[in-house]
Parts: sequence; C-alpha cells; structure tokens
Amino acid sequence: MILREALPADVPALSRLATESFIAKFGDLYRPEDLAAFLEESLSESAIAAELANPARVYRLAQGDDGALLGYCKIGLTCGFPEHARGHKVMELKQLYTAPEATGKGIGGALMDWAMAQFTAHGADEVQISVYAYNDGAHRFYARYGFAKVADITFKVGEQLDPEFLFARML
Repeated sequence: MILREALPADVPALSRLATESFIAKFGDLYRPEDLAAFLEESLSESAIAAELANPARVYRLAQGDDGALLGYCKIGLTCGFPEHARGHKVMELKQLYTAPEATGKGIGGALMDWAMAQFTAHGADEVQISVYAYNDGAHRFYARYGFAKVADITFKVGEQLDPEFLFARML
C-alpha cells in the first residue's frame, strides 16, 4: 500500500469509493430519496472535485500495489464546529473512508497517522471529528488516537437528521 496525494484525475475513483463505502455502512438507514440527495450533494464527482480544489481541504489516498484505491482521508484546515472549539487553531478530520472489502487491513490507521501528522505540521492545537452516534467501531478507533466525545450534534442526510457525536483531541 502507498499513500499519495489526490489529483483531479482521481475524482471518479474517489466518488465511487466514497459512495460504495457510505452505502455499505449506512445505506439502509435512509429513505432512498434522502440517500440520493446526500450522495449527490456530498459524494458525487462534482462535489468531490469542488472539495479537492478547496485549499482548506487536504486529501490523502491509500492505493494498493495493483493501483486500486483502498481508502482516503480528507482533512479540513479550518474548524468545522467553532461553537465547541477549545483550542485556538482547531482543524477537522472530515472523512476517513476505506473500501468495504479493505476494512480491517490497517488502511484506516495509516491514513489516521498521516492526518495527525498533518494537523501537527499545520499548527493545530485541537482536532475535531464528527461520528455517527451508533458507529461503535469508529468510536473505538478514534479513542485509540486519544479522541473523546465533547458534544452531541446532528448530521443531515437528505431531510433526515442523524444523531452524531463530536469527538475532539487537544494536541
């Protein structure tokens, strides 16, 4: 596995991976119209291309030896939840997705290690992460990196509001 920068040519593969990962993990929680609206708004090729072009977003891809995209991480160099910020330079882990068939193979850990190094390099003093309230596996994963719940928040998928936890860690 190699970690590398995301390029505009990666947008179709990123969109496919993000969509497949989201549907595999959460797809059965939503009405079809809510899921379709979210996927178009957040994980479509046009949405990902806009995020990739945003200088406040940084992506890293995990690629297999065969060139297949195995996962990706997107960080925000700005604070996503300022009402809950405790630090002065707060940044956010926006997404960390792995291909459904690649989960549990160390990809998430490699991407998380990269993200934490980026936050430090960019001078963050706090990192925030929004996590679905019932995603216990993600809660355990982020706890291993020193994150703890700081607030109850919501996340909109179409017209549905999901319960989320805001996790954070001071650096």
